[in-house]
Amino acid sequence: MQQNMFPGHDESDRKDKVSSLGRGLTIHLIESRSEARLFRQNIFIKTVDLSDKTARRLFVVDTVELGATKALLATALGISRQTIHNYIEMQKNFGREGLINSYHAANSKNRATQRKEQKEKLSKGNKARRLEAMRREEREAKERKEEQQSLFSNTATDSVQKIPSKEQPFSQVHDWKATRYAGVFLYLICLIGEFRWFDFVAGHFGGAYRIFMVFVLMVGRNIPSIEQLKNIRAGEAGAILGLGKLPSKPKLWEWFYTAADMKKSELLRNDYFRHQIRTGVVCVWLWFIDGHLLPYSGKEKVHYSYNTQRRMPMPGRTNLVTCDGNGRIVDFDIQEGKGDLRAHISELKRKWQGELSDTPLMVFDREGYGGDFFNALIQANIPFVTWDKYVDIAKLATIERECFKEKLIINDKEYRLFEGKKTFSYTLEMLDDEGKEQKQKFTVRRIYIWNKSSKRRTCGLAWTGDRDVSATDCARAILNRWGASENTFKHLADRHPFHYHPGFRTQKSEDQEIANPEIKKQQALLKSLRTKLSRLYKKISKAKDAFKKDGSERRNSVKKRLGDEISALEAEVEAALQTKDQLPERVDVSGLENYRSFKRIDNEGKNLFDFVTSSVWNARKQMVDWLGHSYNQENEVVDLFYTITHCHGWVKSGKTEVIVRLEPIRQPKRRAAQIQLCRKLTSLGARLPSGKWLRVEVGDDPT
Repeated sequence: MQQNMFPGHDESDRKDKVSSLGRGLTIHLIESRSEARLFRQNIFIKTVDLSDKTARRLFVVDTVELGATKALLATALGISRQTIHNYIEMQKNFGREGLINSYHAANSKNRATQRKEQKEKLSKGNKARRLEAMRREEREAKERKEEQQSLFSNTATDSVQKIPSKEQPFSQVHDWKATRYAGVFLYLICLIGEFRWFDFVAGHFGGAYRIFMVFVLMVGRNIPSIEQLKNIRAGEAGAILGLGKLPSKPKLWEWFYTAADMKKSELLRNDYFRHQIRTGVVCVWLWFIDGHLLPYSGKEKVHYSYNTQRRMPMPGRTNLVTCDGNGRIVDFDIQEGKGDLRAHISELKRKWQGELSDTPLMVFDREGYGGDFFNALIQANIPFVTWDKYVDIAKLATIERECFKEKLIINDKEYRLFEGKKTFSYTLEMLDDEGKEQKQKFTVRRIYIWNKSSKRRTCGLAWTGDRDVSATDCARAILNRWGASENTFKHLADRHPFHYHPGFRTQKSEDQEIANPEIKKQQALLKSLRTKLSRLYKKISKAKDAFKKDGSERRNSVKKRLGDEISALEAEVEAALQTKDQLPERVDVSGLENYRSFKRIDNEGKNLFDFVTSSVWNARKQMVDWLGHSYNQENEVVDLFYTITHCHGWVKSGKTEVIVRLEPIRQPKRRAAQIQLCRKLTSLGARLPSGKWLRVEVGDDPT
C-alpha cells in the first residue's frame, strides 16, 4: 500500500468539501480558511489561498496543465468554464505577467520607472475582450479559408451533384444487414469526413467513383487483385461500400477501364495532394524521398530497375514516393526503369513551391550522392540531408571518443555525434585563359555518427542554408527512415497490396536507347587479345637468346618469333582501343537488327490504385494517432487498429443516415479504445452528397 508523504494532509482525515478533477486529481476546499489543497492519488501537491486573486489564477492554470478537467475544476471553485479558458489564453498570449495583470522591471530604480515599463509591456484594455476579438479573427480567417477551399472545389461539387441519386453511394434504404467487412467503414468515414476524399474522386470521375470504393475495400483488407474479389461475400462487401452488391469480375473491369480511360489520374493526384498540403494533413518540415521497385514479369521488353534487396537489376519501374516526418505520403511519381531521383527532387520544389512558404528539408539516401548534384541543390536553394557515400571506416575508427559530445537516442538506440565540414569541387562551364577546365569549391556540413549499440561509425552530409538546424536534427532526420526505424514501404507491403497494378497496358517507349552492343564486342575482343598478350609475355620471359657462330642473332629463334607475335598483338590492341573510343556510348535500338523495341507500361491504372493506397495509408496514420490517445500501449496501437478494421458488424442505411455497428472487442481496455475511436469518427460529421450522415458505433447484434 502506498504511503502518504504528507500525513498532515491525508484526505481521509478531512471533513471539508472534496471534489474530483480527473486524472487522479482531487481538490479539498477548506471554507474556514478560504484555502484549497490539491492531491494526486492521495499525495499532496500544493495549497493555495483562494482569497489571493493572483495566486488563484496561477493555481487554476497550473492545475489544468497537470491534467485536470476544466469543467470539473470550474464547478469545484465556483467559477465559469469561460473564465478558466480566459486564464489559459491570457498566459498563452500575454505570458505570466499578463495573467497576473502586473509587471515588475528587474532593473527599475523607482516606482515611476516600474509603472512606465508596465504600461509599455502590458497590452491596453480588458484582456477578456481582447481574447474575444482574437477568437473572432480566428473564426473569420477560418471562414475565409473554407471559402477559398469551396471555390477551389466548385468543379468537384458540381460533378458530385450530377451523379444520379440512384447511383450515389448508400442510395438504397435497408434495415440492419450483417457484414464481415464492417471495419472497412472506418476508412471511408475518415476519408470522407476528415480529408474530403469523396469530393475529389466523384468530382473528377462522376459515376465512375464506384471502382475507387472497391479499391478502398481491397487496400483495407489486403486483397491482392481484382481477381481475388471472387473469394469475398459480394453482398456483404457491397452493403458496407454502399454499392448494393458487388458485381462479377467482368463488370468490375468495366468500372475500372471506364475510370482509367478518362486519363485524369494526374489531375486527381495533384489536386488531392495539394489539398493535403494546404490543410496540414502532411508536414512540410522534412520530406523523405525514396525509390521503390515495381517489378514486371510479363512478356514485353521493358527497361530495368534495381532490386535493392536482391542486389540485382530486374525488369520493372520505380515508384519515387515522398513522405513527411510522420510517414504520411506527400506525393508519388512512377517512372520508367530505374527512374531519376535527382531530377525528381528538383521537380518537387517546382511542383509544390506555390503551396509552401519555405522549401522542406529533403532527405534521401546514397543514390543521390554527387558533388555536381549537391551544387545544383545549393544553387536552387533546396536544403538537404543525406548519407556520405565514400567513408574511410579505418580513419573514422581513429577519432577520439571525446569528440563525440552530443547524444541522441532513436528507437532505444544510443548515438553519439559531432559536426565537421567536407569540401567538394565541381567543373565550371567556362574555360580559363589557357583553355583548361576551371574548378570551383563549396563546403557542406558533415555529421559524424557513432552507433553505440552496433559500435559502427559513419557520416552524413547536410546543407541547410541560413536555417537554424542543429547537427542533432540533421542526424535525427537521416536516421529516421532507414535501418531499424520505421520504413513506409516495409509497413505498406506488410498490410496493403502495394505492388498491385490493375490493367497492364503497354505502348512504345520514348526511351529506346541502350548501351552500344559494338562496344561490348570490342571489350570482349580487347579482353581476348590481352589474355593472349599475357601468355606471350610469360613465354618470352623464359625464352633464351639464340646466336649464330659469328655472334649474330638467329632470325628463326623462339624469342624472335614471340617478339614478332607480341608486336602484332599490341598493334591489334591499339587499333581495337581506337575503334572503341570512336563508337557512341548509347544507340537507338530501332536502328539495329534483331532487337525488339522497349515498351512502356501505362501507369494510369497504377496511379489510380496507388492514389487510393496512399489515401488509405494517410487515413490509417491519422486514426492510429487518435487511437493512441485512448490506448497507452504504444507497441500495440497499430495491431489494435487493424483488429478494429477487421471486425465484423452490421450496417443500416436509412433516409437520413448510415449507421455501422461493430462487434465489441472482448478485452475491456481494448473495447474502451474501440468505442472512443468510433465516437471520434462519428464526431467528424461525415456526410454524403445525398445528405446522409455517416455514423459508426460499437454494440451487440441489433437483429
